[in-house]
Amino acid sequence: MEVHLEKETALIEAVLYLESDPLDEAALARISGLSAEVVRQALNILDERYDGEGSGVELSRIGGGIVVSPKKEYWDRLRDRYGKKNETRLSKAALETLSIIAYSQPITRSEIEAIRGVQADTMIRLLLEKALIREAGKKDVPGKPIQYGTTREFLKFFRLESIADLPKLNEKETDRFELDGDR
Repeated sequence: MEVHLEKETALIEAVLYLESDPLDEAALARISGLSAEVVRQALNILDERYDGEGSGVELSRIGGGIVVSPKKEYWDRLRDRYGKKNETRLSKAALETLSIIAYSQPITRSEIEAIRGVQADTMIRLLLEKALIREAGKKDVPGKPIQYGTTREFLKFFRLESIADLPKLNEKETDRFELDGDR
């Protein structure tokens, strides 16, 4: 029972085109002035439209929001030119630290260092500056050390809808991210 929603769908498409950050359905309804049901129907229409071979874009669900982005099959070819200009590539050490945080969160600096075997202060500071990680509370142990976790920016950076979409680790990789007897 789909009603003709050409103008409404076009409006939602325009909003998604203009916004650089993912928006949830409630935000799309608020911005467009449309009802939540009409927004949902418009998103379904856009999903179908973009699903075809004639489209180079798709609706991506990232961190609970929706954004128009290049189809994954094209993104690898386009990333160098159209990726965020101000983002420098992450070093191997930064990626390793970020991986440990992503798979072990919430986790303290000393726990990260125990897994990596080297100091992590510089990498934690860099990842905080890039807003890929955040302080996620304090561990309930003496000294109350800060725990770190990933952010919505992390999800956007890696094009993930949620942390559950991280690639699964095999047994050897899982062992590497655990502290002896701690977890």
